[in-house]
Amino acid sequence: MFDKNPKSYTDLLGKTNRIVEGTIIKGDIISQADFRLDGELIGNFQSKGKIVIGPAGKVIGDIICRNADIEGKFDGKIEVMEILNVKAKAKIYGEVIVGKLSVEPGAEFSASCTMKANVKNLNPGDGKQRPEEKIA
Repeated sequence: MFDKNPKSYTDLLGKTNRIVEGTIIKGDIISQADFRLDGELIGNFQSKGKIVIGPAGKVIGDIICRNADIEGKFDGKIEVMEILNVKAKAKIYGEVIVGKLSVEPGAEFSASCTMKANVKNLNPGDGKQRPEEKIA
């Protein structure tokens, strides 16, 4: 009756966590579902889903996620397994590791950028390929 199994990622599809404008979080966030941030995060973020940083949103820290749309400010290291969309009003600083990158004209993109064909096979946090996956 009270046994609740953790929901799988597929059960969480279509559900989004949201931090509204004016909210400041200091610390790390780990989420299985998608996430929209219109407030401020000073810390790290990790998700198996998508993060959207709205126009008023700001992140100072590291992000690891499947997909990301950034319209606000980001300063740190971001690892996106699939697609990073950088909107026209976005300001990105730091280090970017992505599978695919889309940058709209007008965006401020002052970051080192590494595109990986298969970011899913990265060792967490070190940005390096595993030995068995090196290209010959």
